[in-house]
Amino acid sequence: MSKVICITGATAGIGRATALRFIREGWKVIATGRRSDRLDELAREAGANCFPITMDVRDENSVKAGFAALPEAFKPIDVLLNNAGLALGLGPSQEADMADWEQMIDTNIKGLLYCTRIVLPEMVKRGSGYIINIGSIAGNHPYKGGNVYGATKAFVAQLSKNLRCDVHGSGVRVTNVEPGMLKSEFSLVRFKGDADKADQVYEQSDYLTPEDLADVIFSLASLPERVNVNHIQIMPTCQSDGGPIVARKKN
Repeated sequence: MSKVICITGATAGIGRATALRFIREGWKVIATGRRSDRLDELAREAGANCFPITMDVRDENSVKAGFAALPEAFKPIDVLLNNAGLALGLGPSQEADMADWEQMIDTNIKGLLYCTRIVLPEMVKRGSGYIINIGSIAGNHPYKGGNVYGATKAFVAQLSKNLRCDVHGSGVRVTNVEPGMLKSEFSLVRFKGDADKADQVYEQSDYLTPEDLADVIFSLASLPERVNVNHIQIMPTCQSDGGPIVARKKN
């Protein structure tokens, strides 16, 4: 029997690349996202082992309806990849748009909670399963304009640790994956479609790709069930910790 992975935010970036990687390895993939046209395109490319579900993780009723629609062949879920997430804006907190903050909280935190709460009980009951959360180095390393985005990823990091405590002894595994600089639609979304600003983030850098993360995620899922990687932080070689910054007085 093929194993089943459910991937949220599968319409682009890490989610899409991971869906295609697992399909190639013979897994069944539940691909979720808000953009049905992209999900249909992914399903055509991936074949019969991909089951697309159009749902908005910010809406608990949408999430419940999506999981309720799963055919028997895609139950039970062996791996839940909580990938759906976004950053909006890069301005300081005193100038930020509250609507942007709320959307990041609804997607990055509440969306992850809705999906986990539905899938986790069956994993615990079965005595096996894997929750993989996509966090970010922003949850550990603050930067100007990162404010609420970084805070949501710090939540993901702490929740992952607490989930590990809750499922201790159940056979269920939990990992928080923390990528650094990775080029996808992430910056285009953050800058609300401004391609020039988005491209500047990656200028003259050998950044990570969604396929790099797909390889890491598949490697995690392929480990023996006795192995739990609590968290893994991944940066491109061109990136490292910068350390604290100092504001110098002007003469």
